Amino acid sequence: MAEDRADARAGLRQGPGRLLVTLYGIFTVGATSRSVYQLTTRFDEAPLAYVLSAVAALVYAFITVSLIRGGENARRGALVACAAELAGVLTVGTWSLAAPDAFPDATVWSDYGQGYLYLPVVLPVAGLIWLRRARRAESPAALP
Repeated sequence: MAEDRADARAGLRQGPGRLLVTLYGIFTVGATSRSVYQLTTRFDEAPLAYVLSAVAALVYAFITVSLIRGGENARRGALVACAAELAGVLTVGTWSLAAPDAFPDATVWSDYGQGYLYLPVVLPVAGLIWLRRARRAESPAALP
């Protein structure tokens, strides 16, 4: 029983999950350091952009911790966070293209993550796919 729980917890960070943990960890550090610097030294230049970068950092951190923690509750939380991240990237990406004056400086999510090789739009899609597959692997009868 305890061994099954340990396997379920480790399941999210095995295989492709290991790459996701690594990438989300890198994005957490990058977005956090960038937003802290911008918020503390240049907030008046582009407050919206810098606050959105901080929000992205929090989302990345939550997903990273959830993937590391593992288990069904963490998987569900990461699934919701990946969906929110994708919605954020699509919203901010579209907004930054439609109203560039609102974004005098780039965010992690502006222009759909162009400054980050579009990984901010690819990462949540990969995360959603992996988290759904991880659920199927743990309990095939759980899905309709």
